[in-house]
Amino acid sequence: MDLLLSLIAGAIGGNVAGGLVPRFNLGLMINSFAGVLGGALGGHALGLLGFGGLAQTAPDSAALDPTALTTQLAAGGLGGGACLLAAGLLRNLLTR
Repeated sequence: MDLLLSLIAGAIGGNVAGGLVPRFNLGLMINSFAGVLGGALGGHALGLLGFGGLAQTAPDSAALDPTALTTQLAAGGLGGGACLLAAGLLRNLLTR
């Protein structure tokens, strides 16, 4: 479930970053794709660093941990935005 949340948050983060920085906007589909890729990388990096995530909640708990959920969404969104900005910067450098 944590990977799915990271992918969705990454797609949203990529599109938000494209809207905030129009110079790096690559269109809806590429913004979403770059965001999904960055969200997966951001969520995975979060797990490697050992900071929460939904995978580390107790398996017998009936409720989701709000802190882990927020952390997973933030990591996916920030990773998606960062990946889109990197892709937009690369595009701008190659088209000069």
